[in-house]
Amino acid sequence: MKIVGLDAGSTTVKAVVMEGGRRLWRDYQRHNTRQAELVLDFLTRMEAECGLAPERDLIFFTGSGSGGFAPLVGGKFIQEVVAVAAAVERHHPEVHFVSEIGGEDMKTVFFTPAGAGTGKQVYMQSACSGGTGAFIEKTARKLGVPLEDLARMKYRDLSLHKISSKCGIFAEVDANTLVKAGVPVEEIIASLYEAVVYQNLAQLTKGNTPLPGVLLLGGPNLFFEGLQEAWQHHLGRLWAERSVALPHGTDPERLIHVSGDALYFACLGCAEIGEKEDPRVARYRGSERLRWWIEEGQHEQKAREGAKALLASEEERGSFMKKYGRPDGRAVVPPGARTARAATGAKGAETAFLACDFGSTTAKAVVVSPQGELLFSCYVMSKGNPIEDAKAVLRQVRAAGFERVAALAITGYGKDLLKDVVGADVAIVETVAHAAGALHFFPDADVICDVGGCDVKIMLLRQGTVSDFRLNSQCSSGNGAFLQGVAERYDIPLEHYAERAFRATRMPTLAMGCGVFLQSDIVNQQRKGWTAEEIMASLAAVLPLNVWVYAGQLQNLAAVGRKFVLQGGTHRNLAVVKAQVDFITGKVPGAEVVVHPCPGEAGAIGAALCAAEWWRGGGATRFLGFEQVEALAYESVTNEHTTCRWCAVNCRRTFIDVRLPGAKGRPWSKVPLAEGRERVISGNSCPKGLLEDANEMRGVKARLEESKRVFPNIAEMVREDAFRRLEGEG
Repeated sequence: MKIVGLDAGSTTVKAVVMEGGRRLWRDYQRHNTRQAELVLDFLTRMEAECGLAPERDLIFFTGSGSGGFAPLVGGKFIQEVVAVAAAVERHHPEVHFVSEIGGEDMKTVFFTPAGAGTGKQVYMQSACSGGTGAFIEKTARKLGVPLEDLARMKYRDLSLHKISSKCGIFAEVDANTLVKAGVPVEEIIASLYEAVVYQNLAQLTKGNTPLPGVLLLGGPNLFFEGLQEAWQHHLGRLWAERSVALPHGTDPERLIHVSGDALYFACLGCAEIGEKEDPRVARYRGSERLRWWIEEGQHEQKAREGAKALLASEEERGSFMKKYGRPDGRAVVPPGARTARAATGAKGAETAFLACDFGSTTAKAVVVSPQGELLFSCYVMSKGNPIEDAKAVLRQVRAAGFERVAALAITGYGKDLLKDVVGADVAIVETVAHAAGALHFFPDADVICDVGGCDVKIMLLRQGTVSDFRLNSQCSSGNGAFLQGVAERYDIPLEHYAERAFRATRMPTLAMGCGVFLQSDIVNQQRKGWTAEEIMASLAAVLPLNVWVYAGQLQNLAAVGRKFVLQGGTHRNLAVVKAQVDFITGKVPGAEVVVHPCPGEAGAIGAALCAAEWWRGGGATRFLGFEQVEALAYESVTNEHTTCRWCAVNCRRTFIDVRLPGAKGRPWSKVPLAEGRERVISGNSCPKGLLEDANEMRGVKARLEESKRVFPNIAEMVREDAFRRLEGEG
């Protein structure tokens, strides 16, 4: 009699076939949200390759996706911790502590002697992606690190940086900040491994001490060499700190094991438990019911439970694409909007205004004429270093033939870092730049909604000026990076997102709100059989709720206006545009919803218009010039001397020292800077991090006090005077 142990996890399906204690068959594959289809494929192959027979052999399931499959084929479900523990006790009875890291969950198990048996304490994390394999791989993809290189990257002897271990969303932001600061990719990956191990030891041990020996399970622990090194470092240090007795002369590393079967322990545990079960339990009934579920049953259930798709018919598709779509995937220019023109003629002699927008995930540059016409734009993914980003976009501007720059403006996250380095004339606050970029094309706009890579901005307008705005930059739900991450997880290029989402005829309903819980909801929906296309459509559909209600806290859209402008790179995605149009017109009947003709470059266009206004006021440009920017040389330093000590966060800053003629240097710094060099500080989480020592802080405070004296707060003066009068009367 054969016994099958099958683990349908959040990202992979694993299975083994055992007979008489011998392993006959095993396999491990990613399911890419097609769990049921891959399980059926496994069963078909087991029948053909090792003789799995209905009504004779037994089958046991475990894993987050197995609950719905087991009854269809006659199998029995076993909780995965129980299965893992059974395999550990059988194959590694000497183990006292197990850490298993999966695609989207983590668990630790403590084994302690208890009478004639063994006691077990289990701690799990499954509601947050922080510290899981999916989080590591997703961050590695953002860094451009192939999985085969990730597996070989080290932990030892590398500088480490602070990356949040509590929340996967914040960890992504931290990793992105390090990239922007020019921290080497190898150090960021090592810091990720540090965060994963810290999360396990700080959160999932609950104060208990993992005793030797230790067994590491799951794909990340098996495949990532640097993660194994991080475990060895931290456990060795922990045992030394807590005076844990080790066998005499034994290297702590030898007490930490990674099993070659690390992927299959839950499957092996199912088979181990199955050997002790009544043979009448979990009798395999064949795969016909599972095949029926895939071909008919799940579609019937989805038809009952799902919401209508983004596009209900071909007629609706045609109408939407006629108004909003173009063959290149961008939105059409709405009637009445001011349009850009192609750059022609002697561009080198033409007065032009240049602006750069250094965003969270991309860098953009535009050239605008004195008449406010867009002459040129370029849009590139961030290369991870603000100076290199500046070189990349300015290189394209110069190659396009624009040599005469009357003024340079910069905006975005990199504006404060780069203003003096490239000689920018004005650094424009993002909300001002985006408002100017929208109003230039749509002077009668009432609301501007800008959805970027890592933030959401909503600007409410009155008579052409911003009267209020809402900003969300601390949660990934509703922004472009979250959509991009889901598309990458399904191996779908971002430019194909809308095409794939529009294929869905039904879609699940996802919960509005926190990105962590939204990710968990996505996993639950794929367990129910929803495909990648259907989940991507639903994710686009829930984005407006996260933008307007969750992030913007706007319950009554009708009260804020009737003309809505959508911009930001995320609105290049027509699935998002369709969802936004449906949501807004559903809340504001008769609303006019338009998409900025250059949604990703809207902020840069607004900054360029501000540069033109500054120039008309008589300003003479400080721009260094294309050759000087291209020739900029710099060194990056990140060590204990660059760490900020102004608060308990202790940000691990990076000092980027740029060679600039006339720069005064910083000979007084703990990291001395010679004359002729300018320092750019990045990696700080608050403005205090831009200051190196107490003398700089005193200077800043003195300037603030002088500013208060010159521009007094009238309301504060009135309040103080009123209280003095009340005290006098009393």
